[in-house]
Amino acid sequence: MKLITSPTSPYGRKVRIALLEKSVPCEVANEAASPHNPLGKIPALVLDDGTSLFDSVVIVEYIEGVASKPQLIPSEPNERALVRRWEALADGIADATVLAMLESRRAAELRDPSVVERQLGKVRAALAFAEAGLAESFAHGSTFSLADAALVSAVGYLNLRFPDVLPSSHTPRLHAYLTRLATRPSIATTAPPAA
Repeated sequence: MKLITSPTSPYGRKVRIALLEKSVPCEVANEAASPHNPLGKIPALVLDDGTSLFDSVVIVEYIEGVASKPQLIPSEPNERALVRRWEALADGIADATVLAMLESRRAAELRDPSVVERQLGKVRAALAFAEAGLAESFAHGSTFSLADAALVSAVGYLNLRFPDVLPSSHTPRLHAYLTRLATRPSIATTAPPAA
């Protein structure tokens, strides 16, 4: 298998974390876009038979099926839905951060600061939700799951692009959580490069 991604992609990082947690061997190719996805987006996973899977949600679901242990997505319906809700929240943080970053990089005469602030407002609301909902050791439950892979990836990308959006005084539980997980091998080895 080959994963086409970028070192800074939060979606690609989520997939790389899942691969590492499950010890699934996979070549990683760092590219800005994927010819294996008709939308040109990353990540894309190219299977050994040439089949391409795209969108991180689909790829992680495939990885979960290929390697059942450790389980990152619970099988019990309520627990599964709650872990997937964390993934949706994290992907929403990443989506809004990407949109804010793209708008902030437009030429000054075309840039609309209200677009950036609207997207970062969504991020702040999602971070407040995360702060209130974190479990004791992990995002959800008592073991590392897809919720953690997604949340760490999204917040890592936010900190890369907008380092001042997440003050520790507003989200102390989230900061403590991120600090605890920062040394986990799958998290440490997939950290995005400094801007």
